[in-house]
This record gives sequence, structure tokens and C-alpha cells, in this order.
Amino acid sequence: MIDQKLLTLLAVDECKSFSKAGKVLGLTQPAVSNHIKELEKEFNAKLFIRTFDGLKTTNEGKIAIQYAKRIKSIYGQFNSAINNALKNILMVNIGVTHTAESSFVIEALAKYANEKAGLRITFITDTIKKLYDHLSDYSIDLAILEGHNYDKRFSSLLLDTDSLLLAVSPDNKLSALTSVTLDQVRKEKMIVRGPNSGTRQLFESSLAGLGLSLDDFDVNIQSDSIATIKDLVKKNVGVSVLAKSTCLNEEKKNRISLIPIEGLPMIREVNLVYSPDYENKEVLIDIVKAYKAEAKKMILV
Repeated sequence: MIDQKLLTLLAVDECKSFSKAGKVLGLTQPAVSNHIKELEKEFNAKLFIRTFDGLKTTNEGKIAIQYAKRIKSIYGQFNSAINNALKNILMVNIGVTHTAESSFVIEALAKYANEKAGLRITFITDTIKKLYDHLSDYSIDLAILEGHNYDKRFSSLLLDTDSLLLAVSPDNKLSALTSVTLDQVRKEKMIVRGPNSGTRQLFESSLAGLGLSLDDFDVNIQSDSIATIKDLVKKNVGVSVLAKSTCLNEEKKNRISLIPIEGLPMIREVNLVYSPDYENKEVLIDIVKAYKAEAKKMILV
């Protein structure tokens, strides 16, 4: 059972008030205050300070909260794992980016879950940075991420390499070309992903290598939704830079044309990232096989 003092710590941090935390937990304010005092005595550190703006978490408090969240998450998974083991069920929480969510990844893993008895997969969609945070606090088991695994706390398996290409409507005059120049792209209305998107960041860093930025292009729409962007591209509202893996179905149905941009190769890894202490190694191997089988099928169809 989780130490009640840690639950109190998390409630105080969220509520920024001892009395409000007490109401959430069903405790009196003195009881909440006593829990925090006991923790501060145990850690020999001040966790909260009172300011004119209210209760503020100290740097030491932020560290304590970070680990308290991990403990709470691990305990929850521990409880679920025991219950699932009794039912011969294996639960796997997999984090995916919006790009991965719009590719064939979900379909590949769904087929794998259907074929493997007792396997249950839960997908959590978020940004790359937040998915690393989720891995850190054990709220997800695995993550499928675009780009190199930059956090050495985690291990990774290469699933694939993906490329960013210019996505245009078949009605756009550029669709007849085998490649386009940056000058041609600059004459088009552009639709871009949000600034936290790995696709956007790779595009911008590639431009920066040529001394350019998005300010040099006619960007009139920004969206975090790949589905929205693809829909607008299909309707010839604008062009966009998207991962090839997210547009394979549209390309095969001739709803979107994908064109390389001359002098701007944008290729990145797709990795399965996980904690070194993740025990179900056979699941890792199976996911790689399922992904590659689906990728091969998409290419051949």
C-alpha cells in the first residue's frame, strides 16, 4: 500500500493548498500539515513555502513529487499486473505520437493483439517529450517514437526509417513533378504541424541548415491534427510537409501526392523505446515483427 504521506504530497502540489488537499483526501488540515512535516523531516528538506502568491513548491519538493508520481504509477501497475496475471492477461501501455497514430502502426499492433491470446494493448497519444516523461514515471511501458532515442536512460529497437516529403493535392500543378525545389514550395500556401511536433522540428532544423526558416514560406495554417492537415491538402487548400508513413493510404488512392524536396533530405528513425527493466522481452520482439510485416504489406499492396 502506498504511504498516505506521498498521496498527501501529491494532493497539496495539485491543489496548492493544505485545506483544499484535505477536502480532496478526506483529511483535516492539521493532518495534511503533519504529513508534509513528517516528509520534510524524513528528507531533511523544505517541500513547500508560503509566498504572497500562495503555496509554492520548492526545487526539492518538485523532485519529491516527481518520484511520488512514479511510485503511485508503479503501485497501480503492480496491482493491475497481479490481477491480470490471475486472469492470464498481459496489459501493455504503448505511447505513440500523433504521427505514429496516423500511420499503419496502430493497425499493425491491433492485429498483433488480436492474434496473441491474453494480450491487451492501451494506446496513449502525446508529444515525444511527454512520452519520455510517461516512460520515466512508468505510466506507459513502451513508446513508438520518431527520431533517434536521445534519452540514455532507455533502450530502443529500430523499427524503421521514415522520410518527410511534400504532400500536395493531385489537383496541384506540383503533383506532376518527380521533385520540387524550395523556391517552388515557397510560392505555395503552406500548412504546418504544431511547434511541438517532431515533424515540424525536423523540417525547421533542415531548413536552418540551409539558412532558412518557416518565415521564408507562406504559412497560413497550423494544426496539431494530421487528419485535418491531410484533409486540407486533399482539398488543395495548401501543401504540407508530412511523414511518408502517415500518407501511404492516401497516396495509393491518389488522394495525396508525395514529392521529395530537392536539397532537403529529411529522413529519421522510428524506434521502439522502453525501460531496460521491462521484463516482457518477447513482446518487444513480437512488436518489431508485427510492425515490419505490416510495413512490407503496405509497400507491396
